[in-house]
Amino acid sequence: MERRVALKSMALAVGALANLPAWASGWNKETVTTGGFLSADQSKNLTAIVETMIPKTDTPGAGELGVGDFVQKMVKDCYDSKAQTSFASGISNLDKQSVQQFGKSFAEADKDQRLQLLQTLEKSQEPDDRGFFSLLKNLTIQGYMTSEYVMTNITHYEMVPARFHGCVPVTKG
Repeated sequence: MERRVALKSMALAVGALANLPAWASGWNKETVTTGGFLSADQSKNLTAIVETMIPKTDTPGAGELGVGDFVQKMVKDCYDSKAQTSFASGISNLDKQSVQQFGKSFAEADKDQRLQLLQTLEKSQEPDDRGFFSLLKNLTIQGYMTSEYVMTNITHYEMVPARFHGCVPVTKG
């Protein structure tokens, strides 16, 4: 191997290892900035959607942890403009369905009404609805499970698992 290639590889590996704690620590509300591609009403509805999917129990819900901002940032940064437009129209369509069925926006509807709308959306045969719901559900789960709160308080994430304890007494058989 050439020395230059080896030095480049080594520099890249050292840089990756230096940034590994930042990547593995999870995200929180402060690290995900708002100001995405959705309007204020759509953002409010998105927060209500993720809170309906993962509600608050003895642990914080997805809305409280800021998963809506995470989902919005992921769609904005990681998907093309066609997917972003489809995602925004999916949120708007869900809000329109809520207004038609219950006379109020999705964010203002009660928990049972929200759940009913999401279950209808999940069972829909429309490809756009299925794609929107699948993307939304996957990003909500990913956002919740990788949030700082969940990684530190629930899953007790350890960057280096299986520590070595050299001074442990060993009993025979």
